Amino acid sequence: MGRFASALPLIVGMVAVIVAVDLLFFRHQTWVWERLAANVGIVLLFGAFYFRFVARS
Repeated sequence: MGRFASALPLIVGMVAVIVAVDLLFFRHQTWVWERLAANVGIVLLFGAFYFRFVARS
């Protein structure tokens, strides 16, 4: 439960950032691959942050 509780704010933040980037930068475009690449990049950044700071505690 402790590991999940420490990762929950990170997951919620990741979802919020992905939605915000989609709405701010890709609102009127139909660029599927660019959106997918941006979302995968955000997930990779949050994953690196998780494994660097959260997973150690």
